[in-house]
Amino acid sequence: MQSVYMDNNATTAMAPEVKAALKEADRIFGNASSMHRYGREAAALVSHAREDLAALVGCRPSEVLFTSGATESNNTVFDIARHLITQGKGSRIVTTTIEHPAIIETARYLQSEGIHVDFCPVDSEGRVKIDELEKLVGDDVALVSVMMGNNESGAVQDTSSAVRIAHAHNALFHTDVTQAVGKLPIDFEKEGFDYMSLSGHKFHGPKGVGALIARKGAPLMPFLHGGHQENGLRPGTYNTQAIYGMGIAAKLAKKDLETEAARLWSLREMLRKGIEESIDDVVINGSQEHCLPGTLNVSFPRAEGESILLMLDMAGVAVSTGSACATGSLEPSYVLMATGMDVELAHGSIRFSLGRYNTQEDVRYVLRVLPPIIKKLREMSTR
Repeated sequence: MQSVYMDNNATTAMAPEVKAALKEADRIFGNASSMHRYGREAAALVSHAREDLAALVGCRPSEVLFTSGATESNNTVFDIARHLITQGKGSRIVTTTIEHPAIIETARYLQSEGIHVDFCPVDSEGRVKIDELEKLVGDDVALVSVMMGNNESGAVQDTSSAVRIAHAHNALFHTDVTQAVGKLPIDFEKEGFDYMSLSGHKFHGPKGVGALIARKGAPLMPFLHGGHQENGLRPGTYNTQAIYGMGIAAKLAKKDLETEAARLWSLREMLRKGIEESIDDVVINGSQEHCLPGTLNVSFPRAEGESILLMLDMAGVAVSTGSACATGSLEPSYVLMATGMDVELAHGSIRFSLGRYNTQEDVRYVLRVLPPIIKKLREMSTR
C-alpha cells in the first residue's frame, strides 16, 4: 500500500538539510548566553538563524524574537493589546471570524476579562470583507489582527488593505503568517506590519520553535520574567538546536520560494481537476484566485468528512477535516461555517494540503483511491 501525506498545513516533515543541521548543532552544546568559546559558538548559531529568518520575511534581524511557536507569539501580541487598553490606549481589539484557534480562543479569553473584541465577517470565499473591516475599525481600536493565509480554506487575505485601515486609525496591526511562510512572498518592512507570528514546523523546520516579528518601536512587554535573553523580553536558555534548524529551513524556503509555490499550485490544480472529473457533485471551498498554493478544501455532499478521512487513512492517505488544533471536536469547521456554508456540507469537507515532498504520483494515487471511497459512503448514506 502506498503512503501519501497530504496534511502539511498541520505540520511538515523536517527537510533533510534541517535534520543535518540539528545533528551539527548537537555538538555545540554550550549556553548561548555564556561568554566562553562554547557559549560563543552557540550564540553564533542563534545569530545566523535570526539573519536567515529575517531575510525570508523581510524584516531586520533585530526585529526577530524567538518563541516556542505562533501560539505563544499570538498570545503575546494580544496580551500587549490588553495591557495598552488597561492603560487607556484604545478600548477595543478587532480580529476576524476565521482566525486560528490560537487567536480565536485568546480573544474569547480577553472577552471574559472584560476586553471588547469585534470579529470581522468573511465572504462566501472565506476572505475578510474589507468594507466591513473599515466600518469596524475606529480611533478607539488598539489592535487589528488579520491572518495572511487561512489554515483550513487556504484563502489568502488582503493584509495590505487591512494594515492600511488599522494605521489610518493609529491602531497596531498584527498578522499570523504561519500558513503563508515558505508559500507566499512576505515583506514585513514594505507592508508596514507591526507584529507578525510564525512557527518553524510549517515550513519544514523543527517543532516547538517559532518567532514573533515586532517592528522597531512597536510596544512590547516581557513575555516572561527572568534572564536577559531576547533583550529581556523572552527570558530562558535558548533552544539553540531548534532555532538553528528553523534558520536553515528559512534559508531553504527563501531559495526555492518561487519555484516551489508554482510546483505546489500545479499539484493542487491536478488534484482539483482530477476530483471534479472523477467524482460527481463536489464543492470546491474557498477562493480559487486568492489561495495558498498547496491547499485544496473540498466538500463531498452525502459523505461524512470523518468517515472519508478514516477510509483514506486505511488506504495510506493522510488528510484533515479541518484544523489539527480542533481535532476532537464534533462541531463542523467554524471557518467554513463563517462563509455561510450549511452544516451538512461543512461536515463533508476534506482539506488536502500539499508540501515540498508531495509528487504527481501522490496525486494520482489519491485520485485512484478517493472516488470509490466517496461512492461507497454515499451508497451507505442512502440505505
